Parts: sequence; C-alpha cells; structure tokens
Amino acid sequence: MKINQLTHAEELLMTILWKLNSAYMKEVMEQYPEPKPHQNTVSTFIKILVEKEFLTTEKEGRIFKYRVAIPFEDYREYRTKSFVEQYFGNSGSELVKTLVDVKLLNPSELTDLFGTKIPEQENPISDFVEELTSGKKTGKKDKKKKKEKKKK
Repeated sequence: MKINQLTHAEELLMTILWKLNSAYMKEVMEQYPEPKPHQNTVSTFIKILVEKEFLTTEKEGRIFKYRVAIPFEDYREYRTKSFVEQYFGNSGSELVKTLVDVKLLNPSELTDLFGTKIPEQENPISDFVEELTSGKKTGKKDKKKKKEKKKK
C-alpha cells in the first residue's frame, strides 16, 4: 500500500483518529482541540482521508463510522524515511550525527541503545576549560611554601 504525505490539518485529524482507532463524526468533533473547525470542514478532510486510503467507512443506519486503515506506526515510518531521504541523503548515520550535534541525543543514550561505546564529540571550549581546571601547575607562591617547609 502506498502511503501519501498528509497536510498539517489532515495530520491533526489523523492524530485524533489514531487515538480513537474508529469513531463517529460526533466523537471526532469532541476530541478536536479549540478552536474547533466547523463540522463541514472536518467532514471534507475525512472525505480526503478516505480517498487517500487512510480511513475506511462503515455505514451504520444513516451515519458513518470511520476506521483507521493506516496505523500510526506505518505513517511514522514513512515520514521518517522520507525525512532522512530529503534532509540527510538517505543516511541514517548522518541523521544520528546531527541529533548528537544538536544535543537531541546523547552519546550515552546510543551506548544504552546499542551497547557500544560511542566517542564523545570534540568540543574545543570544554577541552580548554578541562585543561585549565585539571592538574593545575604549581605557581611561584606554592614553590616558595614548599621550599620554606623543607628548610624547617
């Protein structure tokens, strides 16, 4: 089944339907955040989502019940693949490197996930600060104190 990308409004509606799994229009409208769109607008989006095969319909008397046809996990996988393809040259490792660079992912989290030690990113500023603060050299005053102690 080919999955199409959703617009922001369609994705918002699908988020509601993914939580409900199946619902009547009334239930969908109750779940919509404020400001709620008009019911006709939501109905139009539902029609589009049925055409895009994200939803199926069941007629129960005079009303319709809408069921999710494409699970959230499938859509998330589709969006992730297209995102990596578009912005990272289809390289998952470039995505991970960027996530680490922008501090959305810690190397220690990668270690937890994959069980291998991931080297920390070089950071010249933190290296400089560490150099300044660790293993300080003794100054002239410290040397004088040491000489005075030896004389006594």
